[in-house]
Amino acid sequence: MTNKKPHILVIYTGGTIGMVEETGSRVLRPFDFTHLTRQIPELNKLDYVINTIALDNPVDSSNMNPVIWLGLARIIEENYADYDGFVVLHGSDTMSYTASALSFILENLDKPVILTGSQLPIGVIRTDGKENFLTAVEIAGARDEEDRPMVPEVCIYFEYKLYRGNRSHKYSAENFQAFNSPNYPILAEAGVSIKYYKENIAGYNVEDLVVNNVFNSDVTVLHIFPGLNEEVVRCILLNEAVRGVILHTYGAGNAPTFPWFIDLLKEAVDQGKLLYNVSQCQTGSVDQTRYETGKALKDLGVVSGKDITLEAAITKMMYLLGHNLDDEEIIYYLSNPLRGEMMSGAYYL
Repeated sequence: MTNKKPHILVIYTGGTIGMVEETGSRVLRPFDFTHLTRQIPELNKLDYVINTIALDNPVDSSNMNPVIWLGLARIIEENYADYDGFVVLHGSDTMSYTASALSFILENLDKPVILTGSQLPIGVIRTDGKENFLTAVEIAGARDEEDRPMVPEVCIYFEYKLYRGNRSHKYSAENFQAFNSPNYPILAEAGVSIKYYKENIAGYNVEDLVVNNVFNSDVTVLHIFPGLNEEVVRCILLNEAVRGVILHTYGAGNAPTFPWFIDLLKEAVDQGKLLYNVSQCQTGSVDQTRYETGKALKDLGVVSGKDITLEAAITKMMYLLGHNLDDEEIIYYLSNPLRGEMMSGAYYL
């Protein structure tokens, strides 16, 4: 093992975790990240070198978008050789989207990129932010017996658990345990010590980091529900600005079989639009061979998203559409895992 201190870069994008109350009032404002240890003196107990970068204009996570994702990726790329790990402080509402996007952008990643945040501001007495932040930093600097990063992938750490970023989902607006990973086990769990589940963690990349700086956001979601209006569906599926549509379907990937609905799907496919079948259920997988309604989608050329989350499906489609790929290539990659975001297995159209 090397005696070198882990070097960690903390990137602040905005969000609740970076807020403190102004003296004498309950007004919240971002704190000065150049004086991080004033707010979190416990950092001094970690034998790490910690530096910080804050976005010039921190954003509420509701305003997160692909431009900021690519900006974060550039910061990581520019500092990649100088740091052993990265911690991204981020608002929780869209954290799973950002984690999923970064997992696709950062190809051949072999260092930890840990996103974390909090439900309460770090300057509030009962904040969950300090524990989330301290443990995220510790995980970012953790090494294994062979002096390799313990978790060489994009993750979310929240309330004692480490999740694969592109498998995560925010499911609670009120609980400190705000995230879960419906279809993939956790990577680590913090208690008296941090227990790593190595069998769940991505393998090491031996190739150089590649930062893919292309995204096409001509993507939308059609949420299926009883009483879906034909004209609304037409406006979504046949909109000229839309290139890819995630069909947010029932159960194992089922949708209505009304003739008008099937006809609109067929027309969209004939226009060259890509349709991606993602279940509304948090656990389980799309299987377009199980029921007649699912088979109807498969026969039309709708691509099965298997057990992918909606957040990962949206960012993956944006990522793939940004590349100069033909439709068959995109369909193949939508059907198969790129960064562990979905189960491997049979390739279904």
